[in-house]
Amino acid sequence: MKLLSFSEGGRESWGAVAGEIVVDLGKALPHYPTLADFIASTDYIRRDEIVSAVKPGPKLSDVKFLPVIPRPEKIICVVRNYLDHHNEALASGLKREITEYPPIFLRVWRSQVGHNEPIIRPKVSDHLDWEGEMAVVIGKAGRHISQADAWSHVAGYSIFNDVSVRDWQRHAQQIASGKNFVGTGPCGPWLVTPDDIGDPAKLRIETRVNGAVMQSSDTSMLIFPIPRLVEYCSTIFDLVPGDVIATGTPAGVGFARKPQIFLKPGDIVEVEIEEIGVLRNHVIDE
Repeated sequence: MKLLSFSEGGRESWGAVAGEIVVDLGKALPHYPTLADFIASTDYIRRDEIVSAVKPGPKLSDVKFLPVIPRPEKIICVVRNYLDHHNEALASGLKREITEYPPIFLRVWRSQVGHNEPIIRPKVSDHLDWEGEMAVVIGKAGRHISQADAWSHVAGYSIFNDVSVRDWQRHAQQIASGKNFVGTGPCGPWLVTPDDIGDPAKLRIETRVNGAVMQSSDTSMLIFPIPRLVEYCSTIFDLVPGDVIATGTPAGVGFARKPQIFLKPGDIVEVEIEEIGVLRNHVIDE
């Protein structure tokens, strides 16, 4: 099942995708005002039954996509979690070792944008870069979650583009300043539930800029797999429903190319992940 957050006529809601139609579950289930509230509930396991009982709503083409979880408590981003990306960073002159523990940073939810919405190149930089990633959405709260139990805490999967302002990212050893500009965190277009995914460790991932393939890999290349990430993050934080873990990006980013390539206004960026779909955004200037 595909679940999304959207707005229609200025009203925010959430629902399920049924072909080219949205089933407006936010209107039908007002006691769950957001998708995060629904995935936290015991009704989440009854989602097929619930969706089948609700009348179809607007056309998918008529709604505005919001980030799949518009206001998550936490967006946890993993750094250099594909071996090929780690190696290209070394080749570009960054001195980093593969660590025993996953390197992470946090994004603020206000940096997010939805599918088909613009990525904003900030006034202060022209070093805007793409990073296509698979996102894990937490469905069940927990702390000190074991790797064996990790899958039971996952509500589903989405796509994240961890767009980076590279020169600001390198102002200091901590990279968060280049990762939290307004309009630089596309997420969507929807959440796909685990029963529709199969094995999330064997999904093809590709990023295209104006149709040209820039990144091409698959999720089996993750250095720290999803259960390890859930275990590690839940040791630090209370994971809560709606939290997003962006699992890292493969090789092919713009700063590592010779010559370097950065996003500019008018560019179209697409991140496609097998079994999930395509997250598409265009670039504008602030």
